Amino acid sequence: MDRTEFAHFLRACRARITPADVGLAPGARRRIPGLRREEVAQLTGMSADYYIRLEQGRGPHPSTQLLAALARALRLSSDERDHLYHLADQPPPAPSHPTGHVKPALLKLLDRLTDTPAQVLSDLGEILAQNPLAAALFRGGLGRNIIWDWFADPASRQLFPAEERAHHARAHVAHLRATTGRRRSPEVTDLVDRLLAVSDEFRTLWDAHEVAVRRADTKTVLHPSVGRIELDCEELLTPEHDQTLLLYSPRPGTDAAQKLELLRVVGVQDLGTSQETLSLFSAGAEPGPE
Repeated sequence: MDRTEFAHFLRACRARITPADVGLAPGARRRIPGLRREEVAQLTGMSADYYIRLEQGRGPHPSTQLLAALARALRLSSDERDHLYHLADQPPPAPSHPTGHVKPALLKLLDRLTDTPAQVLSDLGEILAQNPLAAALFRGGLGRNIIWDWFADPASRQLFPAEERAHHARAHVAHLRATTGRRRSPEVTDLVDRLLAVSDEFRTLWDAHEVAVRRADTKTVLHPSVGRIELDCEELLTPEHDQTLLLYSPRPGTDAAQKLELLRVVGVQDLGTSQETLSLFSAGAEPGPE
């Protein structure tokens, strides 16, 4: 691994990204352009000390997962991402197979969608990117697989009304069927095999051979703090069908817009009793610490 060139490349990429580019507040006056090292560490989920050592050319050999996180945080193009992998002596993701690399333009769009929950999912159901409002709404982090969670972790279903769960289960399986028909890889086979082993419901639905790529849908979210939120879900596929941008908008005639605004203001904080908090917000008072 060429640690010196790797460090130079990280510093150059960091210097050209502004806080606004990645949805961060500008903060106090900056002596140099670009992001601070601590901000890059925050965006990638690593410690600031670890990232500083990488930029100083004395860090450990980064994993492919870490390289993918750096490529997202620094908004690298596909060519720049591949260069980062080469500098780290790692093979870049094969272009013929779906990857976790989200295009910078799509990430910039997520950053600008401040009043609409939005996520980017892989064709296997992995959460590749999401804006803060989606994180607050679904209370889930990057790297989670919504299909695996649905069948392997019953608690994940508590976010949705009981009467809608059968529909969501069928949609998950039909989408995974479409993915297996479009591409066959160990990654796809492994997920299907693990689901078959862990869930009787998945086995039954899998044997039905229903096939459907995700399209527009409606979802009702039972948020533990603000209650029931009814949403229209628009799902936009990339040309390769390997990633989907999901946009969640409030259903007309409901109070979903008000509840999303409350979540936007307070983020992932503990909102306390939903009715009390919602009443305060309705009266024009922003929730704050007691």
